[in-house]
Amino acid sequence: MRRLHPSPATDLNDADLTEAYRLPPGRSFRVDFVASLDGAVTVDGVSAGLGSPGDRRVFSTLRALADVVLVGQGTAAGEGYGPVTADSPLGRRRARLGRTPELPVAVVSRRASMAPGDRLAQAPTLLVTCAAADPARRAALADAGVDVLVCGDADVDLPLAVDALADRGFEAVLCEGGPSLLTAALDAGVVDELDLTVSPALVGGQARLLDRALRDVVRPRLVQVLEEDGVLFTRYALG
Repeated sequence: MRRLHPSPATDLNDADLTEAYRLPPGRSFRVDFVASLDGAVTVDGVSAGLGSPGDRRVFSTLRALADVVLVGQGTAAGEGYGPVTADSPLGRRRARLGRTPELPVAVVSRRASMAPGDRLAQAPTLLVTCAAADPARRAALADAGVDVLVCGDADVDLPLAVDALADRGFEAVLCEGGPSLLTAALDAGVVDELDLTVSPALVGGQARLLDRALRDVVRPRLVQVLEEDGVLFTRYALG
């Protein structure tokens, strides 16, 4: 892997990637996505068809640096999310960086759609939902070990959710989608950084990076570009 911008460099190893994506201490909300040249974010319903070895390295690096992963329920279910354990390769990498080996996953679901018995329905998973969600379901998930955060009344209030995560010590938030969550986060003004992998592919179809028009045009600032095998790994700052 090589860096094209801001200062060219070649043969970036995992330690170099860690430094390339490290953020200052404090609160941050970064979003990680892979998309095709025409903006598709899935092939046959999952993102793996757009991935590459380099994308997996960047994905692991971002997770190694995060305090918590934030993901929509549909993406978590469709992509087969599970707990990140201390004895996993990522857990060991996090430990080497002086971070907690376990990486909590915070699932966003207005209806608290996660069910007891699901792979993620256990500690240290968090559920970010709202007061309109079924109280019995919320209670059942809490009994299973899920930390249930009620943020908002009829819908999830993302700024309130980010505050609630920070109150629990999860300041560095890594959002992994899907498109509905990214669109809502942009409209809510909580996104600090977009880390977009651009895959050299044309896919077509309906699944796009954003699932509807934004209230206002967002104009991120390019801060970094890496490249490997024709795949571009970009960092854009917002705000």
